[in-house]
Amino acid sequence: MSRTEWPIADFHCDALSKMLMKPELLFEEASELDVNLRRMREGGVDLQAFAIYLPEVLGRGKFEHVMGQLELYRKNVECSSERPNGVKTLLWREQAVQMQTGPKSSPWGLITLEGVDGLEGNLFYLELCFQMGVRIVGLTWNHANWAADGIMEKRGAGLTEKGKELVHLCNRIGMLLDVSHLSEKGFWELADLSERPFIASHSNSYSVCPHVRNLKDDQIQAIVAREGRIGLTFVPWFVKGEGEVQIEDLLPHIEQICSLGGAHHLMMGSDFDGISTKIKGLEHTGCYPKLTEILLKYYDESLVYGWLWGNAMRYLGEHLPEGKQVII
Repeated sequence: MSRTEWPIADFHCDALSKMLMKPELLFEEASELDVNLRRMREGGVDLQAFAIYLPEVLGRGKFEHVMGQLELYRKNVECSSERPNGVKTLLWREQAVQMQTGPKSSPWGLITLEGVDGLEGNLFYLELCFQMGVRIVGLTWNHANWAADGIMEKRGAGLTEKGKELVHLCNRIGMLLDVSHLSEKGFWELADLSERPFIASHSNSYSVCPHVRNLKDDQIQAIVAREGRIGLTFVPWFVKGEGEVQIEDLLPHIEQICSLGGAHHLMMGSDFDGISTKIKGLEHTGCYPKLTEILLKYYDESLVYGWLWGNAMRYLGEHLPEGKQVII
């Protein structure tokens, strides 16, 4: 296998919400989708996390909209008898372990929930989402909801009592937690409460680019200390303050995260389909070989392989729930 054909794991995209707003888009090859099946194959993306994000135009607070996106995933993305070439859905630890070593006949999908607004404060809905395949939950998007404040909420509060209950329930049933978009106070409260390592699916270094959505050094160190993961994101304004952004502009973020002990905790979290402006040369998921080629100019193969695939899959192979587990 060529080094530029290494498998890729990408922990965040918004293809589902784009397809929700434009039902005519076909996942197989719609050019308007940054992440589609054809581009996943071109880019070597063997695992793509698909976020359930409720656009603000929908009100962000209805469980029916969460179920609607899950159904959209089932009908348009997941493989089935009618769509044998779709993606398989990753659910269990054993599958992730097998994916690290075994042949991959088709790409895999990982379903995540970006903000719990649509659960309407009902923790039973969280369990339903788990039973329907969701494996990672971010408590907030940018604003406040019933569980916590988002990073853009001016008051900067942390978790509500119901939000703390949600964290405990996630720990119990095996739902993994995502702190991207969470307020800084909420980050530290979740870090104290969570019994399992958590992730920041799509956030960069605040020290390199001081955008509020990026992680401060002590947050990066906290994720590393807990054996969590940080998804390097391709949102241009999270990468560089101004001007056209090149792939090489990601390197200072990698350097900073590695300097804080995160060389084996870094992964990818593109945010494709959630952004209209792109990094030059990294406009869609089919461009991953270009990123691989540039990374290999500066770093050892073992590190690059870890960032693109190994670190993410090791995390899932250790922390997804076991398949024999029964949730009641």
